[in-house]
Order: sequence, then C-alpha cells, then structure tokens
Amino acid sequence: MSELMETVLIERIRALIPDTSVEQKRMFGGTCFMVNGNMLVCVSRRGLMARVGKEQEAEALARPHAAQCRPTGRPMPGFIRIEPEGIETDDDLRHWVEMARAYVCALPPKAPKPKSMKSGKANR
Repeated sequence: MSELMETVLIERIRALIPDTSVEQKRMFGGTCFMVNGNMLVCVSRRGLMARVGKEQEAEALARPHAAQCRPTGRPMPGFIRIEPEGIETDDDLRHWVEMARAYVCALPPKAPKPKSMKSGKANR
C-alpha cells in the first residue's frame, strides 16, 4: 500500500468513527485509532489490523483477505490483519471497524501510563 493509500484509509476510518472518544496515535509502524486507551484498528502500509477479540476471531478469519496477526511470528489472539483488497469498499471497511468497535467499546478504559522521569534527574 502506498503512502497516499495509507493516508486515504486513515481519512476513511476517521469518517466512520468521528466521535471524540477516539484518539489517533502512532504505534506498530502505523496510525492506530484508540478508544479509552484500547486499540481499535491500526492502519499501516500492510493494510489494516483490527482488534476483534478472541470470541469473534473465527468469524473474522472466515472473511476474504483476513489472517491472524503475527507481527513477531507468534499469533496475537483477537487481532486480525486485513490485506488492502479486503478493505477496498466502504462496506468492507465499515464491517471491520464495527466488528472492532463491538469488542473494544465493551472493554474497561485503560489507565493512562504515568510519565517517566527523564534519565539523569533524580527523585528528591
């Protein structure tokens, strides 16, 4: 996926989830959309990663162009990688975003991580 296609996909997702509880953050070599500190979807040059949860994983893997996410060679249960061909239409993209939202919006909010002290500064 080209940089332009990646940018367009980010805009398409933003249009599907315009609410203020969604935060954009650079992670996993791409742009992630977060809800209450939990990753919803992540756009990268490889396509889309969606967090659908273990309960929906078999259903998600049955869809065309979907595979289990294995960024380090080991599977990440509940995370699905969708090739660019699987998100070409707005209906396909909406399906993945809604499947991820059904799971992620039911999760408890993550507590923000405390900001660490810069090295060299001692606690006094």
